[in-house]
Amino acid sequence: MRSIVANAQRANLRHSDRGTMLAWERFLAGESSTSAPPALIDSWQRSLQSGVSPTAVSAPIAVHGDALAALCWRHRDLLAAAERLFAVTADLFADSHSVLLLTNQDGVILRAAGDLRTQEAGEKIHLSIGGDWGEGRAGTNGIGTAIATREPTYIHGSEHFCEGIKSWSCAAAPICEPGTGAVIGVLDISGPPSTYQINNLTLAVTAARQIEMVLAEQAAREHMRLLAFCLQRLSPSDASGMVAIDRTGRLVHTTGRLALPVGIGERFPGMNEASAVEDWVQHLPTGLNAEWFNPVVVDGNTIGAMLVVPARARSVNVRAVDRSSEADPQRNCFAQIQGQSEAMQAAVTRGRQLASRRVPVLIEGETGVGKELFARAIHGEEGGGGPFIAYNCGAASKELIASELFGHVRGAFTGATTEGRPGRFELAHGGTLCLDEIGEMPLELQPVLLRVLEEGVIYRLGDTQPRRVDVRLLAMTNRNLLEEVESRHFRRDLYYRISVTRIRIPPLRERDIDIDLLAGHFNQKLALRHGVPERRLSAEIIAALRVYSWPGNVREMRNLIENLLLTSREPAVSLDELPRELLDEIATSGAMPSLRDEEPSLEKTERLAIARAVHNAHGNLAQAARALGVSRSTLYRKIELYQLEGIVKSSVRE
Repeated sequence: MRSIVANAQRANLRHSDRGTMLAWERFLAGESSTSAPPALIDSWQRSLQSGVSPTAVSAPIAVHGDALAALCWRHRDLLAAAERLFAVTADLFADSHSVLLLTNQDGVILRAAGDLRTQEAGEKIHLSIGGDWGEGRAGTNGIGTAIATREPTYIHGSEHFCEGIKSWSCAAAPICEPGTGAVIGVLDISGPPSTYQINNLTLAVTAARQIEMVLAEQAAREHMRLLAFCLQRLSPSDASGMVAIDRTGRLVHTTGRLALPVGIGERFPGMNEASAVEDWVQHLPTGLNAEWFNPVVVDGNTIGAMLVVPARARSVNVRAVDRSSEADPQRNCFAQIQGQSEAMQAAVTRGRQLASRRVPVLIEGETGVGKELFARAIHGEEGGGGPFIAYNCGAASKELIASELFGHVRGAFTGATTEGRPGRFELAHGGTLCLDEIGEMPLELQPVLLRVLEEGVIYRLGDTQPRRVDVRLLAMTNRNLLEEVESRHFRRDLYYRISVTRIRIPPLRERDIDIDLLAGHFNQKLALRHGVPERRLSAEIIAALRVYSWPGNVREMRNLIENLLLTSREPAVSLDELPRELLDEIATSGAMPSLRDEEPSLEKTERLAIARAVHNAHGNLAQAARALGVSRSTLYRKIELYQLEGIVKSSVRE
């Protein structure tokens, strides 16, 4: 609070902006000045180094339209925590000639309220929703400088770095995340210089603390729900430890002797709200098995994740994960890919053929068919294939994609790390780089990617030093890239470079017998994971699953089976438990009545029974024969008759 009062007293002594203006002019001329506080000079220096123009008349617009809506959705907790504050203070600011602003951690304005005329004036300099007031984009200002210094800040009149903003006065306080202390936003009060009051900064700090308290209460309530769920699922006789992680990636609770790399309230590296909870399994610390990881879904909302360490794994030494690779030996093989249909077996056979060939592979298929599983299997099938590094080309702006792929040196751009950082190409050196959603690659970056693939040389952003890389590229897409080429959204030369070989992963609706096998597989695996009994899938339910078109493919089926396991304790699944979209499609197609009456052929029933028995026995034919009640010689003959040799081989590998 002492620093707040000092800032306020400093602001109160500004009888005129004349001295500050002269100091600013001398600073821009390269002359030293003692009439401006050192902290202000430091902010001007940061602004200049960031490339901000001192003659700028406004801040840039960061987002608008759908992108703004998406940004607000990502920060919905912060907005919800501030909602009551904005509602209560709306009348207070109505005739105050001031506006109340809420930003995210980058200084992008998410919420604005207050005097209407002042809001209209603010829109002219983009002091409005979507405006980017980070110090590196808008120069010295209350919002950006509060973020840069992590301190409550008052910037008045001529203290602003940009000429077009000097007619404003801003009091801003950072909002910190409970537990981690990271700056997640700013609460700002802005208006013309005539609105200056010593109490403005104190008011901003008080409001920011109120938002932090609401966030802490929200987190505490959600943590209680998460813990209640986890403890309900935890069986002391079957588990030696449990880890609970909230939906922002912070450690909530841990039992057992687990040497985790973070403490309670701290965030696991690689786990945050920017990625789906299901994807966090790729960032588990070394020593925590992916099979122990389960997203926690309550009332249809994912509120975090839990890991249950089984009793047999009592000695677990967890270290920080090796960031040089995302390879997982348990998933990097074709044996983990479920499917015995002709279409799937053809894709697996092609994948095995290409595993030892160090050429680019384009993996095509609809969303949810398992393209990344194939990429990981191609990488890991032979073993010793170096690091496996994955990146989603549709997850960021072209500037960020360039930085992520090629790396950057210190000071290469605004927001660059102080020490520089290698890109995904360097991290994948000697191994595999897997680029998901390659069709989303910005057109401007495609020739750069092509050059890297052709020459095997990259340049980090801001660097002139060439770096040689040896990387095998696996590209994935759910688009028809040839159509993208024809419509000039994708370069033809890059298309032919990345599609030296191609694999098409069939959608689930083309995989006949696999629908039955996958339903049984997920029923068994997910029941074991959640500690609940398997549920019986009747012939009527299986028939319904066969008719459905599965737009979400294998991922959709997995989620469906998991939902059926967790939402009812009845031993058998009933038809009315199936999702409405599935039942509606069946009703529209009129296929269900005929399927109910349809008797499967003896051959089909026998083939399916043998496939299931061999799969459940992990390829042990003697055990499978006993389960079927037939001799081994009969089982051998039937396997040959129904061409089930593939399921025997893959089951043995599991």
